[in-house]
Amino acid sequence: MKTGEHQVRLGSTGIVVNKNGFGALPIQRVSDREAVFLLQKAYEGGIRFFDTARAYSDSEHKLGLAFEGIREKLYIATKTAAQTGEELRKELALSLEMLRTDYIDIYQFHNPAFCPKPGDESGLYEAAVEAKNAGKIRHIGITNHRLGVAREAIESGLYETLQFPFCYLASEQEKELVEGCKKADMGFIAMKALSGGLITNSAAAYAYAAQFDNVLPIWGVQREQELDEFLAYVHTPPVMTEELEETIQKDREELAGDFCRGCGYCMPCPVGIEINNCARMSLMLRRAPSAGWLTEEVQSKMKKIENCIHCGQCKAKCPYGLDTPELLGKNLEDYNKVLAGEVSVG
Repeated sequence: MKTGEHQVRLGSTGIVVNKNGFGALPIQRVSDREAVFLLQKAYEGGIRFFDTARAYSDSEHKLGLAFEGIREKLYIATKTAAQTGEELRKELALSLEMLRTDYIDIYQFHNPAFCPKPGDESGLYEAAVEAKNAGKIRHIGITNHRLGVAREAIESGLYETLQFPFCYLASEQEKELVEGCKKADMGFIAMKALSGGLITNSAAAYAYAAQFDNVLPIWGVQREQELDEFLAYVHTPPVMTEELEETIQKDREELAGDFCRGCGYCMPCPVGIEINNCARMSLMLRRAPSAGWLTEEVQSKMKKIENCIHCGQCKAKCPYGLDTPELLGKNLEDYNKVLAGEVSVG
């Protein structure tokens, strides 16, 4: 099947879809009824690629409810955080049950700290191949936040897709991953295409990603208003304009340097700090209506930063090498200034 201007081919999988994937992590926060409505509306609007994970609580269950009966008309990717081959077999059986299907299009290792390979003693890759040979999965992929693991996965020739954070705030290293996937005929699935909420212009995000013909962005959706935005792009895709380029350049300047992407791999915190939101509160205050971040609930979460014991766990686990405790302290200081009216935000 040939790819059109607004379609993407996921490498050797042969999967061809439009450049709007549905990221199903956020639907775990809404009811079954709301989730099914959103998922079916997405399908009816032309979205054909849906990405979930065993770790996203009831997200797989909701996809199963929405798509039973039309399963063969769309593509489902899910993930396993299994550490052994035996765990993978159990997780896969549960995923198939929740999704109400007998196969998964792309089964991905979920952010492993290493690149699973045959003979590495984990048994993970062998179990995935066994499931593929049995027809339970069609393609083997990997997701990651670590450049080293991603590069190894590309070089290994063992994977058909890589899922990695990618947006217009990406560095040259991330762009090299995209190019590496293209050379290896691997599909590149872009998570965090809106940088976890820091990018507020979805048209700019789409237009940037669309410049790379092997990249499929997946948009996290939990509200109909968000979905409608992306459904509009199925039929009228944004193209790069001078205005959008200016928006991208402005955002790059504002977000240059070290900032928290909100990936959450630093969690959990031993004293209960919601690090993945608190460590980027200053940016969120300035990039979204601030009232939503100044509630008593959020104030309570930010106050927990005062309990930081500087154990270093979050810093050690950050795939971007951030000094998380220092970042938390700076965000709390800035947040308190906003609360006290010493600094004004929108």
